[in-house]
Amino acid sequence: MENLTIKVYGSGCKGCQTLHQNVIDALAEMNISADLQYITDMQKIMEAGIMGMPALAVNDKIVSSGKVLSVADVKKYLG
Repeated sequence: MENLTIKVYGSGCKGCQTLHQNVIDALAEMNISADLQYITDMQKIMEAGIMGMPALAVNDKIVSSGKVLSVADVKKYLG
């Protein structure tokens, strides 16, 4: 499997932190190692074209924005 890059974009709000933790949990449950980044820099968030937070990107492709995904939902994007 190629090197997986996952980015969680958020302002640091509770929902954003929950999504970040859910990604960590999903990776652990699936036994996947990934380069996980938590991006709170508004400039970078705007440059990525994100309209709703929190947002999740897998290998620089935005797969979700504006909602907090459950661990099960995150796994769908990783599997």
